[in-house]
Amino acid sequence: MPSRSPRSSMKGTFVSPFAAETLEILSERELEVLGHLAEGHTYSSIARRMHLSPHTVDTYLRRIRGKAGVSNRAQLMILAIQVSGRRELNTAQV
Repeated sequence: MPSRSPRSSMKGTFVSPFAAETLEILSERELEVLGHLAEGHTYSSIARRMHLSPHTVDTYLRRIRGKAGVSNRAQLMILAIQVSGRRELNTAQV
């Protein structure tokens, strides 16, 4: 039986339907923060890259967790990687 879950053509990365939905509800700035998190950057590093305070980065990540219904950092990282992969796929198709 074929899977109903979408897959990106980039490196066989699995992209969950949840990640696709999350793309629709997050702001561009929140998606940018998630992208940096997916690359392995710390809150402080993300803050420096985006010219923000670490507190602001923390606020963005708390908002993301609230909007996406994610309850811990491990789930947040999984979401960040999936959303980042989905954004790369969307950018490559344009």
